[in-house]
Amino acid sequence: MRILLTGANGFIGSHLLAGLQARGHQVVAAVRDPEALRRRFPHTTAVACDFNRDVRPEAWLPRLAGIDAVVNCAGVLHGGRGQVMSRVHADAPIALFDACVAAGVRKVIQISAVSALPGVTTAYAETKRRADEHLQSAPLAGTVLRPSLIYGPTSYGGMTTLRSLAAAPLVVPLVGDGSASFRPMHVDDLVETVHLVLHADRHAGQVLEPVGPDRLSMRDIVARIRRWLGLKPARFVMVPVPVLKITARIADMVGGGPMGSASLAQLLAGNAGSQPDGHFAAEIGFQPRAMDDALARQPAGTQDLWHARLALMRPAVRTVLALLWLLSGILGWFAPPEAWRDLSATLTRLDIPAALLANAFCALDVVVGVLILLRWRPALLATLQAIVVAGYTVVLSVLVSDLWLHPFGPLLKNLPILALIAVWAVLERER
Repeated sequence: MRILLTGANGFIGSHLLAGLQARGHQVVAAVRDPEALRRRFPHTTAVACDFNRDVRPEAWLPRLAGIDAVVNCAGVLHGGRGQVMSRVHADAPIALFDACVAAGVRKVIQISAVSALPGVTTAYAETKRRADEHLQSAPLAGTVLRPSLIYGPTSYGGMTTLRSLAAAPLVVPLVGDGSASFRPMHVDDLVETVHLVLHADRHAGQVLEPVGPDRLSMRDIVARIRRWLGLKPARFVMVPVPVLKITARIADMVGGGPMGSASLAQLLAGNAGSQPDGHFAAEIGFQPRAMDDALARQPAGTQDLWHARLALMRPAVRTVLALLWLLSGILGWFAPPEAWRDLSATLTRLDIPAALLANAFCALDVVVGVLILLRWRPALLATLQAIVVAGYTVVLSVLVSDLWLHPFGPLLKNLPILALIAVWAVLERER
């Protein structure tokens, strides 16, 4: 079967791509960055698409030539930074479904969310539900899959957050009392589900909730992951929801992500689904594995522990680096004239306007700090930071070479700062 798969660069999408190809399907990956996908899957056909722009059926019709089925798993956790949630979750998928009707592609699978239920008012759930309902009303053999928490050998988004919480030292913070309920499902079982739905007409028009066999609280899941990582049991600390809402708002200001308001709202909305226990297994024809069994079959390695701990450290690294630049600039503006005495004397002898130059560099520091908080183009920003720090070091080494011998090491500290910038650049790149 020749399948158009959207969102193939994401966590679920990449596993679907690999799993469907392994089962003999020909997959055409529709992604924003085809070159990035080809680096990971060099033998896969990839076509460019942008769910923020492709909101008319005419945009999708050329991509449906020769396609037998469509699987849509494109999604974003929150809007912003060039992503419009209503377009990614609703407008573009609706246009795609209408294009399927026009092109005669009847088999469509929509990967939605377990919380996309009537009465759930989060932007994520509402936009997903709009596309779900449109697919159900279209003259297509469409199936909506609303999975609960999906986990696997890799992680992204909510699962990364749970991994990082599990790796927290001393105490593990929980949302409220940690009783938020999930029915976690291994990603391989979701791939098998999609494969079966593609080949079974009886699921047309259905809404299925792919879930695991166990209802687990957040506390249960974090404890299992911590044990899987080989860490000793930790004390749990209950964090009141109002406090978390404040911290989530702060996280929104610097990019949101798994710690932002959208993630918290989705967690509070519920992730265990509305269908009774056993319903999904009876409908699909196989029993998904329990989380304990799945984790036992795939022992954690060093890379898993490192990932969990580095994900926990990422907000701290970002914040510390931003504060370094911001405070350097702000303190420079308000520094007394004596602080610039040696440098000013040297610049004056060279006929360089010291005050103007100092203010310009202070402004540059502040701009860099703000851009770090906004998570603006991390790769380019890391290069800019490295150039600025290296430039400061070289210029000051020439003009005030005694700074290398200063007991507080103002130039020596630039070396670990360069290393911190390199670590930050690595942590900011999630895919």
